[in-house]
Amino acid sequence: MSTEFTAGPAASEQPPVCPRHPDRVSYVRCQRCGRPVCPECQRPAAVGVHCVDCVRTAARAMPATRTALGGRVRDGRPVVTLTIIGLCVASFIAQQVIPGWTTRWIFSPAAGQIEPIRFISAAFLHSSSIFHIAFNMYALWLVGPYLESTLGRWRFAALYLLSAVGGSVGVLLFASPVITPTDVSWISGVVGASGAVFGLFGAILVVLRRLGRDARQILVFIAINGVIGFVVPNIAWQAHLGGLVTGVVLGAAYAYAPRKYRQVAAVSATVGVAVLLVVLALAKYASV
Repeated sequence: MSTEFTAGPAASEQPPVCPRHPDRVSYVRCQRCGRPVCPECQRPAAVGVHCVDCVRTAARAMPATRTALGGRVRDGRPVVTLTIIGLCVASFIAQQVIPGWTTRWIFSPAAGQIEPIRFISAAFLHSSSIFHIAFNMYALWLVGPYLESTLGRWRFAALYLLSAVGGSVGVLLFASPVITPTDVSWISGVVGASGAVFGLFGAILVVLRRLGRDARQILVFIAINGVIGFVVPNIAWQAHLGGLVTGVVLGAAYAYAPRKYRQVAAVSATVGVAVLLVVLALAKYASV
């Protein structure tokens, strides 16, 4: 008499494993896709758990939350602002330890004509005084995170960089190519993020007005620093003015663009201001 044994389904099936971690057995399944999910890949849901892949897919499908002026609401730190501060600090350290670093990147109308990169590189340099970079970085930290979150990262970055260029163009436009014992503005070097920072001041002034908020403190701050630029020697008020005007123009374009055409208007304004700055610089050089 022989006895036969038949293996049931439980004997032939393999235990369920997490797709992302095949070495981990899991009897818990995602409520969306039904796949096994290990504790590391589980994300709490209203009912049961979801896997990280389903959570990521759902996040992509959700519309981005926007600010009143179209900036994308993000959690975390102001990445662009911190990056700019980091670059300025790194460049300041390089100025102290690398011979010729300042001379290599400083802006003057004469140097800018040969190397246009200096129109923007000078905004990441500062004088040897720690107070110069400290004041500019403090001012940047005061207004940068707000503008970055309100306008969004790319518009804020464009605003800062074009304001820096606008500051250098302002220096160029007021400089005289005729070098005299009392006027060496054509070859005098200019450093500092002040032009870009003044561009942020101009933009935040417009943004605050657009949102119906009190902008008197910014107006007073701009006025005080404007007066200081004319009273205190060795301050390039031309850069302040150039950056401020650039910031106001871009800020107005970003803040007052119709919601439906906000993206197109922002790109058009950014390109338009960049082209205008190039044209003004070329026209000045052509007149020399």
